[in-house]
Amino acid sequence: SNDMSSNELRRAFVGFFESRAHVVVPSAGLIPHHPTAPMFTNSGMMPFVPYFLGEEPAPYKRATSVQRCVRAGGKHNDLDAIGRSPRHLSFFEMLGNFSFGDYFQAEAIPWAWELLTNDAASGGLGLDGDRLWVTCHVSDDDAESIWVDSVGFPRDRIQRLDKDNFWEMGDVGPCGPSSEIFWDYGPDVGPGGGPANPESEHRYVEIWNLVFQRYLRAEDGSLTGLPTPNVDTGAGLERIGAVLAGTASVYEAGDLARLVESAQSVTGHRLGESELGDIALRLIADHTRTMTFLVADGVLPANDDRGYVLRRIIRRAVRFAYLIGVTKAVLPTMVEQCIDLMAPAYPVLNSARDLVLGVIEREEERFGHTLAAGSQLLDSALDEVTDGERMSGSVAFTLHDTYGFPLEVTQEFAELRGIEVDLNAFNAEMTQQRERARAAGKAKGTGSDDVGRYAELLVEHGPTDFVGRDHNEATATVLAVIGDAVVLDRTPFYAESGGQVGDTGTIETPTGRAKVIDTRFGVTGIHRHVIADLVGEILVGQTATASIDVERRLAIRRNHTATHVLHWALRVVLGEHVKQQGSLVGPDRLRFDFSHFDALSDDQIRIIEDLANHEILDNASVRHFETTKAEAVELGAIAFFGDKYGDIVRVLEAGRHSVELCGGTHVRALGDIGPIKIVSESSIGSNVRRLEAVTGFGPIARLRAEESKLADAAAAIGVPVDDLLDGIRKRLADLSELRDEVVSLRRQVASVAAGDLASEAVDGVVVARVEAESRDEVRDLALSLRSQPGIRAVVLGASPGGKGVALVAAVAPDSGLDAGDLISEAVKMVGGGGGKGADLATAGGKDPGQLDAALEYVRAKISPSSAAAASTE
Repeated sequence: SNDMSSNELRRAFVGFFESRAHVVVPSAGLIPHHPTAPMFTNSGMMPFVPYFLGEEPAPYKRATSVQRCVRAGGKHNDLDAIGRSPRHLSFFEMLGNFSFGDYFQAEAIPWAWELLTNDAASGGLGLDGDRLWVTCHVSDDDAESIWVDSVGFPRDRIQRLDKDNFWEMGDVGPCGPSSEIFWDYGPDVGPGGGPANPESEHRYVEIWNLVFQRYLRAEDGSLTGLPTPNVDTGAGLERIGAVLAGTASVYEAGDLARLVESAQSVTGHRLGESELGDIALRLIADHTRTMTFLVADGVLPANDDRGYVLRRIIRRAVRFAYLIGVTKAVLPTMVEQCIDLMAPAYPVLNSARDLVLGVIEREEERFGHTLAAGSQLLDSALDEVTDGERMSGSVAFTLHDTYGFPLEVTQEFAELRGIEVDLNAFNAEMTQQRERARAAGKAKGTGSDDVGRYAELLVEHGPTDFVGRDHNEATATVLAVIGDAVVLDRTPFYAESGGQVGDTGTIETPTGRAKVIDTRFGVTGIHRHVIADLVGEILVGQTATASIDVERRLAIRRNHTATHVLHWALRVVLGEHVKQQGSLVGPDRLRFDFSHFDALSDDQIRIIEDLANHEILDNASVRHFETTKAEAVELGAIAFFGDKYGDIVRVLEAGRHSVELCGGTHVRALGDIGPIKIVSESSIGSNVRRLEAVTGFGPIARLRAEESKLADAAAAIGVPVDDLLDGIRKRLADLSELRDEVVSLRRQVASVAAGDLASEAVDGVVVARVEAESRDEVRDLALSLRSQPGIRAVVLGASPGGKGVALVAAVAPDSGLDAGDLISEAVKMVGGGGGKGADLATAGGKDPGQLDAALEYVRAKISPSSAAAASTE
């Protein structure tokens, strides 16, 4: 075996293609930005999709990259297999070479063979060619003959397959045949018969897939030739590393092997001690890479979308450590090790080290507490399951809802004890919860069937020409009307993206006029003008006048540039770890979400506001210009969260300090923003804070509203506004004096009333309905009555202020009676509850109409005869 480090393998692969005129393209982040993209970057070709689709011209003819990928959600969800199978990973690296209309099969196939089989001296990996197998598509005679004639590969180790060797990007779009290269691990691992034999998937393992994109699939399924055929290849770094190390397990080579070693030392478990232990060690090693890179690429733990996948990954790692008896924190050490190993290849890890460690450490610590509690609940629920029964679905839901155990985790641990979870009950509770959530939120986005129509418009007409940076109105041609949306060839309307809301306004043609109530992308590049209040009709091919609501746009621009100034001020005051996590820029306010682990103090908010307003009042000019990505990085531009960046980017220089990539619309000088006022600061998830602020006329409107509130308050108290505080303090003092006076008067009244009522006692017992303003008054009266000579029990009822019922029972300590017992039935009669206490019991009820009947019932219960009977027993 020729065990290469992962770094050496990356260098060898990229070096081979670099020497064949390929541009080395650094790995893109794990958050993809194309509208067709899945949740995470999951293949080496994903960053190049706009070039393959012809949406953007490729900036180079041929490229090579090592791309970080995550498959941990959606249709490529193999989480269950991780740690159990020798090959499944949630994070992996894809080595690739790409051609955009430059070379094709005749070059790609021999290069793959040379790279795999040449010795190190001639830039290859030195694999034994006799242990390689190849598959080609049934239709692809070209590929097979290149393998046989150019490479000299034996025809009897080439197999022709159908579906497995035809690659498609999606239901529509580029596609084509592929040729896959397999390594034969030998007869010990499985039966022969080559990759075509489904029984021998562990013996023949795919290490490289060469895709030849030559067709375009249309909506109706038909294929046409692509104007320029492309090559897109993907080789698994971990799989090739394992082959080089002479092992069938990706966990025994390269970076992963080092991480499994770290997992052994941090958990105190060794490989080979138990099956569960081995699964846990491998899973912790795999999940460490996934969580480290996701956080470094701007994902934070949350309860939805990408943040939820990250949270699950972190929690599964902790859960598996816990399962093998490790309760101390394991992740910080693992993450440190991962960063040390992989930062040479991925420098982003170095710059994000503190953020990554902080976020993961806190998430592990928080989950540790719930884990201890949840595990007890789970264990006792599993102990109660009798043979052949299923575990309660509602317990599974509680674990999911209260303890943050994903269903899969609960199932995994039930499965370890051979128990199934009752999914119907679990799903029923989930559905109810979703209904609640749906009622709280609202639907957005286009119907998926429409996406194909927008994609066709993009292919046919190219992207919508956005002229809104310089024009508020434009003359355009109507290209399509899809549902309630109009597509134009050019437009002044900004489509929602990068947190900035879409423009509104009007579209008018010779035969019709409509309001535009929102503008969004149908697919990236095609503006969708959502219309309402259509008068007449708008027809395809017509000339249209498109005008935006200028006042609204100006307000949006002020708020948008303000987010950049705020971002700068936040980083100055709180530290460089502050990263934008999303924003919403509307006409009336701006919302800015950022990573930070603590609530902001009032002082910090004041300092941030002052900094931002100073910057605005300096009135430095704002520059918004296009440049190359490299140039932007040179300028120190910060990439904003969630935007899509091609090689040509828009840089916003907002004054002297803030340089960021941003595609939105902005003011021309900082002073145009007007005053900025932060109106709220809150938490929206672990380690994510949200600021809301207003600019321009917003603070003035707020000021007016506050002033009129103050004036109303002053008028109500009857003092000038300047004396409001003194006026309120004086009123409060008066109030408190009056309250004391009322209390003492009430006591006097109660003792007089008590004398009157006592004279009506029967056998030392008073049962009466009284008038009172509060429950306390009834209680005072009862206590004062009980202290009268000869009284052994008192039950009083009232309807204080005419609302509800107050019942009080008080008995003398030597009476032998129980106050709570006296009124227990009466309380139920007036629709109430409570009323425990031996000497004094107070209770409330809802139904005054039943009060007299209830008191009558108490009278009968303690009438002299029953009292006499009680005393003789």
